[in-house]
Amino acid sequence: MAFWNSLWPGREAQFESGNAATNSIVLSRRHSTVSLTKQGALTGNLRVNLSWQMRTSDIEGRSRQSGRLLRPLKLFQPDVVQAHTQGVVNVDLDLGCMYELADGTKGVVQPLGNLLGDLNAPPYIKLSGDDRFGSASGETVYVNLDQRDQIKRMLCFVYIYDQTPAFERTHAKVTLYPGNGPRIEIELEERAPQARSCAVFTLENVKGELIVRREVKFVYGFQSELDRLYGYGMQWGRGYKTRA
Repeated sequence: MAFWNSLWPGREAQFESGNAATNSIVLSRRHSTVSLTKQGALTGNLRVNLSWQMRTSDIEGRSRQSGRLLRPLKLFQPDVVQAHTQGVVNVDLDLGCMYELADGTKGVVQPLGNLLGDLNAPPYIKLSGDDRFGSASGETVYVNLDQRDQIKRMLCFVYIYDQTPAFERTHAKVTLYPGNGPRIEIELEERAPQARSCAVFTLENVKGELIVRREVKFVYGFQSELDRLYGYGMQWGRGYKTRA
């Protein structure tokens, strides 16, 4: 089908989807939007999960690959699992979201300031907690879609808290799990060595239809820069976390 679609570009799907085994929709630059309304995912809680893994430096990766090219038989040998070394980056990625409600109320849900939100009262968005170590469960934001008429728009973002910028040396992914239908995956795969924050996706209520749009825009500042980019118009100050 891919060959025939290349001959007739108009036949392309609106978004990229995974196979039946993965039951997922992958948002990419080319296919960046999906309608939760058309997916029938308008009730219950939308779960938004951030997960990441730290990896060794690109230099090590390139040297390992070049070694395999010099010794072709190494291509057929599995990698040796190694312990963490000094090449591993210590990164604390945080998940948050800015929101605007139908009545004009604006705010943010994030670990900084312990602004965890509320699922059953405004803003109908709640952060599960703060994962500082990239565990398997990661960090999760819940959005109460039963109150979708109260939510005008929201911006989900990821930022590096008080550490060396190293987005390009982490495997970070944001996954949306609607109450019904396939999950939606967004990889933060672009290279932005000095970036400290990333706008991941927007969720907008457009005439009653909930639209998810992939953004993946890296910035070199923090929440205030994302705010200026998306026009929320809030006041920002320096925040700190309590010690773990």
